[in-house]
Amino acid sequence: MYIPKANQVTDLEESFGVIRQNSFATIVTIADGLPIANHAPILLDAARGPYGTLITHLARANPQAAQLAAGQEALFIFQGPHAYISPSWYEAELAVPTWNYVVVHAYGQAQVIEDERELRNQLQLLVHTYESGRANPWPGQLPEDYMGKLIRGIIGFEIPIGRLESKAKLSQNRSRTDRAGVVEGLRDSPSETEQALAQLMEAQLNTW
Repeated sequence: MYIPKANQVTDLEESFGVIRQNSFATIVTIADGLPIANHAPILLDAARGPYGTLITHLARANPQAAQLAAGQEALFIFQGPHAYISPSWYEAELAVPTWNYVVVHAYGQAQVIEDERELRNQLQLLVHTYESGRANPWPGQLPEDYMGKLIRGIIGFEIPIGRLESKAKLSQNRSRTDRAGVVEGLRDSPSETEQALAQLMEAQLNTW
């Protein structure tokens, strides 16, 4: 990924935050010289490995599952908040539109979760992660024969992150006044994504 120095994120916890908050990732591999992309929820175990470990699963029938199982390096893209930036929000008169965004690219070789009990534990953790904040969480109690059939239809993976690239393009090349104008413009939007981007930019205003 092209990352100008001003846009590079080097704080590991910031990168982990983006992964956790945007955990439905794009998974990219190569087959016969062509890129293949699929999408899946990803859990992060930040304590395992220098850059953490990703945990996910794919349908056994998905061709990409075989690629991951064979040890091909994969790219996992975690897209954070992003938005069109209007030059009308700047104090400067000479300006053009742009796009601000936050994204993390994680690279690694997958390891198959061979133990069925471990795979079940990972699935329970995945359900708990997304159900715990709900008013009436789904209990996840299923008949064993039904659950067993589902388990046989997927392959679980752990991916130690070997390389991590993080980028935050948040108008760092603009004056403080222009950045403040962007924050104000984004805050006027009804979009939750643009509101989230405004919050990130506002947090950075006093640190640049």
